[in-house]
Formats: sequence, structure tokens, C-alpha cells
Amino acid sequence: MKTARFVLKLVALGLTVASAVCLVIAYWDKIASAVCALSAKLEGKMEDRKCCPAPSAEFEDYADCEL
Repeated sequence: MKTARFVLKLVALGLTVASAVCLVIAYWDKIASAVCALSAKLEGKMEDRKCCPAPSAEFEDYADCEL
């Protein structure tokens, strides 16, 4: 019985770690922007955020295309 409890605890630990990893992967962009904002606040440079690109920065190439 003790072996079964130990195995179940290992399985629960593995599932907990896997879910934490999945959450980090799913919210990586929000985590990175929060860390960047925090570092900008700590440095006192709120106007110049070089580590945080604008949300639409990846679509700037298509700005000149008009229908």
C-alpha cells in the first residue's frame, strides 16, 4: 500500500510540473511583457522601452498595402 501511495505522489508531482510548464508556455508573451515593464520601471525609463516592441510591430511590413 505504501508503494502505491508513493507512486501516486510521483504521478501527482509529475502532472503538477507538466501543468506549470504548459501555463508558462501558454502565457509566455504576457510574462515577458510584464518582466520587461517591471525592468523598465526599475530603471526609470518608462518612455523608452527597447525590450518591449509595440503590439503591431510584426505587421508594420503590411501597413503600405491598401485595398
